[in-house]
Amino acid sequence: MSNNNTVAPKLNREGLLPNLRRKVLSSQSFYLILIIIALTIVTQSVNPLFLSSANLRSVLGQISTLGLLSCGMLVVIISGNFDISVGSIIGLSATVMCLSIKAGTPELLAALIGIGVAMACSTLNGVLSVLFKAPAFIITLATTSVFTGISLIITNGKNVPVYEAFYSLTSTYILDIIPLIFVISILGYVFIGLLLKYTQFGRRVFGIGCNEQAAYLAGINVKLNKVLCFAVNGFMIGLAVIVYIARLGAAQPSTGSGMELDAIGACIIGGAAINGGRGDVVGTFFGVFLTNIIFNALNMMQVSSYLQDISFGVLILISIGIGSIRTVISNK
Repeated sequence: MSNNNTVAPKLNREGLLPNLRRKVLSSQSFYLILIIIALTIVTQSVNPLFLSSANLRSVLGQISTLGLLSCGMLVVIISGNFDISVGSIIGLSATVMCLSIKAGTPELLAALIGIGVAMACSTLNGVLSVLFKAPAFIITLATTSVFTGISLIITNGKNVPVYEAFYSLTSTYILDIIPLIFVISILGYVFIGLLLKYTQFGRRVFGIGCNEQAAYLAGINVKLNKVLCFAVNGFMIGLAVIVYIARLGAAQPSTGSGMELDAIGACIIGGAAINGGRGDVVGTFFGVFLTNIIFNALNMMQVSSYLQDISFGVLILISIGIGSIRTVISNK
């Protein structure tokens, strides 16, 4: 009996360490943290202002909008879809929100209207994709032009300034470094994380992304849940628009142009599978953080903006490669 008692813990420890090592090495966040640390050390040595409170406030403010957008995009990507109309939805939602404020609508009501517009547009994408049995990529490619056109019509192509709208969101700091809008984005991560991990809807999203046919045979209403994915995406877009307007104080039809690619890129960098079925908010957070850290670091080192675009593309390719390595490690 005594021999068995002394041997058992040893066996447990021997089995625990390889499992822990496998889990760490298969985590996308682990590699992203290493890159962030290395990049921070290099940039700080080149420019001591990189870790200054002013620059940290700027970085945290910048990642707030993209963070909320990436959370919504993550849900869509896990379900096996893409939404490339996000930029045009931002433009339409932001212009409607700003026009409402200029017309005398209270900021809270204008914010709800903007969120409603974003949710309606994104939900429409899901409905059309299900109705026409067409890839969401093609549907959102078409609706991008529609949403942008509506924005141009209602604004006559002009800028809509509301300089002090949601001012308290950008003027409030915690510990004099953390902006309130960053806290809002963190709450967005928490919301999506809980939704994906602890709700029946979240489990269905992963099931649909892994194998849509198997999910259908298991009794999951695939069409409804796909539409709900886009509705959640629209809600997060609406929140991102509020943060965006709070930071910039204006909107125009081109507002948000290209941000859909940044959101997709951040999710992929964070470990989301491009064909669906895999992804998490922790990886997405570090994907967003690393993306903005790279651009900020290159700016502080006065690197050409052309090279910055190249670096973002290379980072996505590297992330896809890391994803392949993770798959191999997890299968061993």
